[in-house]
Amino acid sequence: MSQALRRIWGMLYRHLAMYRRSWPRVLEIVYWPTLELLVWGFTANYFMHASAGPPALTGGALIAGVLLWEVMLRAQIGVALSFLEEIWSRNLGHLFVSPLRPAELLAALFGISLLRTVVGLLPATIIAYLLYHFNILHLGPVLLLFFANLLVMGFWVALGIVSLLFRYGAGAEALAWTVAFGITPFACVFYPVTVLPGWLQPLARALPAEHVFQGMRAALLHHVADWPQLSWAVGLNILWMLLALIAFGREFRLARIRGALIAIGE
Repeated sequence: MSQALRRIWGMLYRHLAMYRRSWPRVLEIVYWPTLELLVWGFTANYFMHASAGPPALTGGALIAGVLLWEVMLRAQIGVALSFLEEIWSRNLGHLFVSPLRPAELLAALFGISLLRTVVGLLPATIIAYLLYHFNILHLGPVLLLFFANLLVMGFWVALGIVSLLFRYGAGAEALAWTVAFGITPFACVFYPVTVLPGWLQPLARALPAEHVFQGMRAALLHHVADWPQLSWAVGLNILWMLLALIAFGREFRLARIRGALIAIGE
C-alpha cells in the first residue's frame, strides 16, 4: 500500500472508529430518510382516503399542525441546546460548584426555552397569515391549552435527552436534534391516529401530542373543544414529566459520583 493510500485509510479509520463506539451516530445515518418516509407516507395515505372536510379546512389543519408542532420542537431544542452550550463552554462543572441547585438550573433552562419558542414562532405565525390567509387565533382560547401541553411535552423530552447526555456524554449530542423529530410520525400531527397501523396506535396514544392534535382538528373542522382529548394530554404530560424528572435526578447523581460533570464534553 502506497503512503498516500495509508494516509487516506488512516483518516477513514478514524471516522469509522467514532461510529463504532457511538450508537447515536450510527442511528443518525438511517434516521432522517426513514423519518421523512414515515411522516409523508402516513400523510399521503391520509389524504388519499380523507373526506373530513373541504380542502381549505384540511389545508388549514396542515398549517396549524406545523405551527403547533413547532412549539414542541422549539421547546425541546431550546432546553437541550442551552444545556449543550454549558457543556461546549466547559461551564457545567463550574455551575455545580456554585450554590446553583439542579432545580434552579432546570427553571432557567425552561424559561429561556419558552422565550426562544415564542420569539421563534411569532414570525412564522405572521407569515402563515400573510401568505396563506390562515389565522391560528381562530382556534380560540383553547389554543393556549394546546400551546401549554406541547410546551410541557417539549420540556420532558428535553429532560430525557439531558439525562442521556449525563450518561453517554458528547456521544449523545446528536439526540438533541433527532429525538423530537423522531416522535413526529407517532404524534399524528397531520393525520388522525387511525391512519397508523393498529400495533402503532397504542404508542401514539401514549403521547400527549396525539391528543392535542386530535383536539386541534376538532376545533378547526367542527368548531368544538374536545375536552376529553385535552384531559388525556394533561394527564399524560404529568406522568411523563414525573418520569423525566426521576431519570434526570438519577443520572445527575450518578454523573456527580463519577465526576462526569467536569469531564463531560472533554
